[in-house]
Amino acid sequence: MRSSIALCIAVLAASLIAHAQPVQVITLDATINPATADFIHRSIERAAEDGAQCLVIRLNTPGGLLKSTRIIVSDLLTAPLPVVVYVSPSGAQAASAGTFIALAAHIAAMALGTNIGAAHPVGMEGGEKDSIMNEKATNDAAAFIRSISEKRHRNVRWAEEAVRKSFSITETEALKDSVIDLVAPTVQVLLKEIDGKTVTVHEQERTLHTADAAIVEIEMGWKHRILNILSDPNIAYIFFLLGVYGLLFELYNPGSVLPGVVGAISLILAFYSMHTLPVNYAGLALIIVGIILFVLELKITSYGLLTVGGAISLLLGSIMLINSDSALEFVAISWSVIIPSVVVTVLFFVFAIGMGIRAQLRTPVTGTEGLVGETGNALQTLAPTGQVRVHGEIWNATTSGSTVPAGSAIEVVRVEKLLLIVRPHSQ
Repeated sequence: MRSSIALCIAVLAASLIAHAQPVQVITLDATINPATADFIHRSIERAAEDGAQCLVIRLNTPGGLLKSTRIIVSDLLTAPLPVVVYVSPSGAQAASAGTFIALAAHIAAMALGTNIGAAHPVGMEGGEKDSIMNEKATNDAAAFIRSISEKRHRNVRWAEEAVRKSFSITETEALKDSVIDLVAPTVQVLLKEIDGKTVTVHEQERTLHTADAAIVEIEMGWKHRILNILSDPNIAYIFFLLGVYGLLFELYNPGSVLPGVVGAISLILAFYSMHTLPVNYAGLALIIVGIILFVLELKITSYGLLTVGGAISLLLGSIMLINSDSALEFVAISWSVIIPSVVVTVLFFVFAIGMGIRAQLRTPVTGTEGLVGETGNALQTLAPTGQVRVHGEIWNATTSGSTVPAGSAIEVVRVEKLLLIVRPHSQ
């Protein structure tokens, strides 16, 4: 009798503890990149440490990088607690990389008016080599999504077609085709719908008790927000150009300080961003060559040919800078960023840097160097030394040739310390 009572008490206590466990919810409304992958990884760890009932990922993404997607999928498949991916709000999408993530969840759900699919890897078009590489990427992605679907008992055939044929479907079609588990308008409704469901976590069955669970919203921290912004190829490109502008401006105008500091910081941020992106080093080399051609234009008379070459090199390098073969969703620099950047760069080198170089090459107009070429009058007969007046000042002078009578006009040839070397000036 006592053992039966103790067992009932234990079961009741376990039930109360299960119902007391909160549900943690995070929102991922961004592309899939190293920053968002780390955010999901840390969120799963935190939810497990806090004893959460489950983690809900509110997802809205156009896609992202394959490497980051694999990391997220691995985290979902090996998560120590149930993970629910909820494509939300209405109008949201789980496209490309988002499809892999949704299929990898213990429970996949979608809000009304959402879509999932279009997971075909996008690479650079044209050429036999590109076709072969695209086929390899497609086969690899197809095998990847098949393994995920088999693991989570989802529609394997549709998943493969989403990769090979870029199929995309609505939430009602996804539910009908067993791509997702349910459709729910809100998180609250979602939690009530999944209450009592049993999922497998680390080969163990776990029943969810989410109907009355407290909802804890976990915001993305400032660190991940900044890293997410820096993972944008447009930001990386702009930082790189700003860094080049700043350092060159400092080199040609020593002592400015601020341009050099801004340039150095911008380059560091640009290199970090490029480290997280699939950078094509041929594109980076073309950008550097373009900048070198702009600098050479300022020192070599090419009648604009070097400027044209620099602009073309910069434009091609900007287009090629991000290697799209490594992305599930096309990750590239926007034309609305490339065109203004090329124009501004050309103007920067033609005017700003050009003015700095011309200032350095300009003939001095002050000091002793500024006297060269100036005219004056001999106060004494120079045979060969004497005194002359130049700019209202009296100087010791010597002739570089014949004797100069007093009162004659002279022209300064050069200056040696405080002695003027002069010659007769022909009127």
